[in-house]
Amino acid sequence: MNIYIAYGLVIIGAAFWGVTGLFVQMLYSFGFSPWEVVTIRMTVSSFILFVSLYIFKPWYLKIKWRDLPYFFGLGIFSIAFFNWCYFAVIERASLSIAVILVYTSPIFASIIARFLFKEFISKQKAIAIILMLIGCGFVVGLFPNGLEEVSLGTVLLGVLAGFFCSLYSVIGKHVCKTYHPVTITIYSLICGSLFMIPTSSIWQKASVFTDVKVWLYILGISIISTIFAYTLYTLGLTYIESSKAAILSTVELIVSMMIGIFIFQDVLSGWQWSGFFLVIISLFLTIFAKQKIPKNSF
Repeated sequence: MNIYIAYGLVIIGAAFWGVTGLFVQMLYSFGFSPWEVVTIRMTVSSFILFVSLYIFKPWYLKIKWRDLPYFFGLGIFSIAFFNWCYFAVIERASLSIAVILVYTSPIFASIIARFLFKEFISKQKAIAIILMLIGCGFVVGLFPNGLEEVSLGTVLLGVLAGFFCSLYSVIGKHVCKTYHPVTITIYSLICGSLFMIPTSSIWQKASVFTDVKVWLYILGISIISTIFAYTLYTLGLTYIESSKAAILSTVELIVSMMIGIFIFQDVLSGWQWSGFFLVIISLFLTIFAKQKIPKNSF
């Protein structure tokens, strides 16, 4: 696959992730908690995707049992825990701040990939990560106000979301060369759902599911923001570095910010806007980074 097509798949998948906050906020209005929204998202997505594959392409459901630990790792840590931390920040602060905090993930992805996969950290990539870190600092108010905008607990949840998000790129590398992206997506979602359902008590909200609007938002977060998003992102990840894929996925930031500002009336200060643009600059630095790997590693 052409490297720029792989870039495009990662970016489109991330853009679909970007509309997640819209569906989450709508589901919050019906009284669901962050943990319950994660459970709904993963369970419904698993069901839709499994039935579709079983009917049309059952061969995608074939896996080796020895690879189950990777799928449980992706499902529980990279999807379930990531989503819960992310949704909790949306509940505590705003969609705009939540999505920017998630983009501490390239820092974790680059460090982990450097040690596990010996991926080269070029000067350009290092600059992109530093700009992203500074940008996030401006957005949460660390610079120049010292966390006046957001509580420390909320920031820590956001950083944890970034860490768990980065694990998808790292763990996914172990299976993306063996399985189709759809296979990875479905089994990650199933494994995550097996963990989430017993811990959520979602059945106590049975009466809420009689509302048609609830199901519209559930289908949106399940089909658009989960099935399409994870499948496209994982397909692109197969052909590019995990740390670079993590940085390219910051396009989600643009989409989420626009939704936060124009739909939910999030208000950002001048410093927060500066942070936003620093993250965008880091995205372009990543896209146009040289592909050649020098002899000496960083």
